[in-house]
Amino acid sequence: MLQQLNLEKVSKFREVGLLGFIIILAIVIQLLNSAFLTIGNLRDLLTNTAILSILALGMMLVLITRGIDLSIGATLALSGMITALTVSAFPGIHPILAILLGIVVGCVCGVILGLLVSKVGILPIIASLGLMNVFRGMTFWASGGEWVSAYQMPDSFKHIATSSILGINTLVFIAILTFGFFYYFVNTTITGRQIYAIGSNPDSASVSGINQTKILMLVYTMMGGLSGLAGVLWVSKYASAQGDTATGYELTVIAACILGGVSIAGGVGKVTGVLLGAMLLGVLSNGLPLINVSPFWQMGIEGAIILIAVLFNTNIREFIERNNRLRREI
Repeated sequence: MLQQLNLEKVSKFREVGLLGFIIILAIVIQLLNSAFLTIGNLRDLLTNTAILSILALGMMLVLITRGIDLSIGATLALSGMITALTVSAFPGIHPILAILLGIVVGCVCGVILGLLVSKVGILPIIASLGLMNVFRGMTFWASGGEWVSAYQMPDSFKHIATSSILGINTLVFIAILTFGFFYYFVNTTITGRQIYAIGSNPDSASVSGINQTKILMLVYTMMGGLSGLAGVLWVSKYASAQGDTATGYELTVIAACILGGVSIAGGVGKVTGVLLGAMLLGVLSNGLPLINVSPFWQMGIEGAIILIAVLFNTNIREFIERNNRLRREI
């Protein structure tokens, strides 16, 4: 209980610090380029960060269970390609049906990965790495190696990314709904607490009667479904479906989680922290080009920030464990 309270305090401290860093970074960029905090640019920033936020929330659950999913970029590409091919063949299909199609394709991919991890017992990093190549190959096979371009897609599909709901861009609106669902799910449901229990101590979770197979299947299926959703939104936003879409994007998603305080050792992570981590990466990718920072330096800066976050999380965790040991000795 004491350790849990300490972790809660550290999480709040980390989130406040991360929010403060984002604000300071935004002020610095604004001073160097007054176009950064304009309404138009902030709208672009939120829209560009929406897909990353959606994927990061799913990856958070995977990391909490001590797993990892390296196939989300390929799942995103496959879902986006199948949806793009479908809407180009049937232009009259409703956008909601197109979104559901992408989610279903993603869920199927997630179920396959979940079975390999929970039933077959393959390590998540190995299973997802193999499926990453399988799904990527299926994307090229489905498209015949060709692109699906904007002129092949109906306007109703392309308008998914440019339309608005209640005055909010549809991508941002979907990200807000996803955030609200995950916040409720992990904080108030029994299943949400079981996910944390498995990541904190798998043996104790098993002894307490938690069905780890069911939980892992659920987590990877949810990750797959979010990847499928992101695939549809991605293709609609960029009006193009390609075989190499989102190559390497899974690393950006994992980086957002780590920056948000999610532990790769499992059992630790908060929805609000992940959202802030995604926002930080969004500010960096949007703001650094405005102040003429080289793309190579951008990668280096993002990498350095991630390393600092990992070192901070590791040192804080060691401090808590050492403090708890001293209290027990007293």
